[in-house]
Amino acid sequence: MSDDHNNSDGDSEPLPKGWEKRISRSTGQSYYLNIYTKESQWECPTEEASTKDNEKIRCSHLLVKHRGSRRPSSWRESEVTRSKDDAMALIQDYKEKIKTGYATLQELAEQLSDCSSAKRGGDLGYFARGAMQKPFEEAAFRLEINEMSDVIDTDSGLHLILRTA
Repeated sequence: MSDDHNNSDGDSEPLPKGWEKRISRSTGQSYYLNIYTKESQWECPTEEASTKDNEKIRCSHLLVKHRGSRRPSSWRESEVTRSKDDAMALIQDYKEKIKTGYATLQELAEQLSDCSSAKRGGDLGYFARGAMQKPFEEAAFRLEINEMSDVIDTDSGLHLILRTA
């Protein structure tokens, strides 16, 4: 007899902390519930349930687009023609200027970023998981406050990300 709430269907697979195995009343299939966020998934979880799924962080970034970017244009250029290698050389130069204290990410973003957030010094405001492209999100959520990422490559181009809150 299934109680619809835990591992009562006969198998005793160990689940990572924070997960419950449940049975769907409509399909009879097993699914897995994050007890903290109440989100569910069909795949068996392999990692401890996160309590931070609703966590919001704040970041600024500097974006350098290249001709292979999803939208190779910006407020600075109607058509971005630089190669990805040239974009990488530019962003590495910006990274070095920031690391040596020659300029801040916000100052460079304001002048040089290919994102419309440039007018706010690259500030993207607060965002939760799921709001950004996966490589950007993963890098941003790994950062400590006031820590800057290495160069992050997304469909939009190349980014330096600074977590601000």
